[in-house]
Amino acid sequence: MTQLETARSGKLSPQMESAAELDRVKPELIRDGLAAGTVVLPANGNHRSLRPTAIGSGLRIKVNANIGVSGAAPDPEQAVARVRSAVDAGADTVMDLSTAGDLDEIRRQVLAACPAPVGTVPIYQAAVEAVARDGSIAAMSEEALFEVIRKHAADGVDFITVHCGVTRATANLAMSDERLTGVVSRGGAFTICWMRANDRENPLYQRFDDLLDICREWDVTLSLGDGLRPGCLADGSDRAQIAETGVLGELVLRAREAGVQAMVEGPGHLPLDQVVPNVVLEKRLCHGAPFYVLGPIVTDIAPGYDHISGAIGGAVAGMAGADFLCYVTPAEHLGLPDIGDVREGVIAARIAAHAADVVRLGKRARDWDDEMATARRSLDWEQQFRLAMDPEAARSRHRPAGEGGRACSMCSEYCVFSLLGRPAASRT
Repeated sequence: MTQLETARSGKLSPQMESAAELDRVKPELIRDGLAAGTVVLPANGNHRSLRPTAIGSGLRIKVNANIGVSGAAPDPEQAVARVRSAVDAGADTVMDLSTAGDLDEIRRQVLAACPAPVGTVPIYQAAVEAVARDGSIAAMSEEALFEVIRKHAADGVDFITVHCGVTRATANLAMSDERLTGVVSRGGAFTICWMRANDRENPLYQRFDDLLDICREWDVTLSLGDGLRPGCLADGSDRAQIAETGVLGELVLRAREAGVQAMVEGPGHLPLDQVVPNVVLEKRLCHGAPFYVLGPIVTDIAPGYDHISGAIGGAVAGMAGADFLCYVTPAEHLGLPDIGDVREGVIAARIAAHAADVVRLGKRARDWDDEMATARRSLDWEQQFRLAMDPEAARSRHRPAGEGGRACSMCSEYCVFSLLGRPAASRT
């Protein structure tokens, strides 16, 4: 049985219990969320090194790191190095988005090296192989696409992004003159190229039942991709984006009926005042399915600092109910992220997620902040470093006030905690 089917039977799986321990919640909370479709637990039985992680309502917001290699740097060792950097920085999941090199070998190395759930976008491999074999994405056959999906599932991939909502009708809206940047999703663009060249409907939509059969066999979680997401503020919340979300909501129900877990991906670029309405709308149209957002990126003018723009949007989205943040690195829109970019992107997204969790989960999340406040009041630097989200960065930037000084160099002898001492009574 899949995790969803197990939950519906009222049973607890070892994966549910493990994920509950990681989130410090009762496993029944995860079981009941799975049964309702408001929680997903990506856990392919063939991912041998997996540490299960649950995503959804009532749980800590999770962070995904996209890694992989491209034609500019097709080295599988670099993909594995980025995986390790992401996991070391605290990423909850990793997605392999490789488009060059031996894609099967890269994926298998990533799965072997990664204890976190691993996701992929199978159409990338199917399209790349069609180009290599026949010179065109249009030459990709439906069977070749589904065979790649089967291969990813059999290898142990825990969740897959599939752009099932990019139909002929929704794609026409996105390709109209109303959009400033058109289609910015690579998977969405591949799908539209194929549909146009073959004058046929998206096979992932038309043959959704076949997709569900594969996912149910290996218990692969569907991440229903936002192939028509806005790529700039001007395109936020437009007809194409909303129409695609409506289609995904229908597919969520079909997946649940088939015993397959499903979450929904959300917009990339949005004006800040549209973030909350977008989360509320997705939850309504997609029947409470976990919401997975890229950023959102809330300004288009911050290349080099898009991890900050994404963290701002991510914190607001998380506070409004988004369950899963895809990180944005400083290299977004500029190039393939290196190991340092990966680390910075993960930390920025984790800060956003925790800021939202303080609102969503209350004391469960804020205990960490209160411990840090106590350490600061006591000028206990080692405890502050231990509690820091990035201990290495905190320690490297610490500048004591003189030789052996307890205060930092910002206030030196005028440190408020030295001047006033410890309060007579502390709050509980």
